[in-house]
Amino acid sequence: MDPTLYVVLDRTAARGRDLDSLLAAVIDGGCRMVQLREKEWPSGRLLPLARRLRDRCGAAGVTFIVNDRVDLAMAVEADGVHVGQDDLPARVARPLLGPGMVLGVSTHGIEQALAARDDGADYVAVGSMFPTSTKPDFQLVGPALIRKLRGEIRVPLIGIGGITQDNVADVVRAGADGVAVISAVCAAPDPGAATRRLLELISSARVA
Repeated sequence: MDPTLYVVLDRTAARGRDLDSLLAAVIDGGCRMVQLREKEWPSGRLLPLARRLRDRCGAAGVTFIVNDRVDLAMAVEADGVHVGQDDLPARVARPLLGPGMVLGVSTHGIEQALAARDDGADYVAVGSMFPTSTKPDFQLVGPALIRKLRGEIRVPLIGIGGITQDNVADVVRAGADGVAVISAVCAAPDPGAATRRLLELISSARVA
């Protein structure tokens, strides 16, 4: 698992762009970890798409995570599942997952992040870093929360929410192991180029 740049594939954010071609561009751009996020389609409708994306990721050596749906992640033999605070609790999801499957958890404060750690999360996502149209009701915590948690969380800390090319360096400098993006890639005119540029900016921020 390499969460340096964690691209979340979201059909709504992609504005009609085919997710198969979007994934191909993201992989070509150098991303090594992706998530399938779908809030509207039922699992039965989503299953064929999830299988195709899973196969493409498997062939490329890219970690494939399914958002929210533990059953779907298991059905397509995904590399893992990501749950939020309103989804199946991490402590319940953990024993359901197959051997070696990754469990990621979205958190929005210190107590939630520490609970995710204690419940067996393999990575802890923290947000929202900045205002985001994807989840406009999210509490803004900013990169400061990454700094506060850095000494407490040994698994990868991933910043999420409103991250763009203009502010990604701030999140990395705060101590994040990686950043998760949705619109910054899914809605970009050239998703592959956007992926490459974000990786360049992350690398530069780490050196600085």
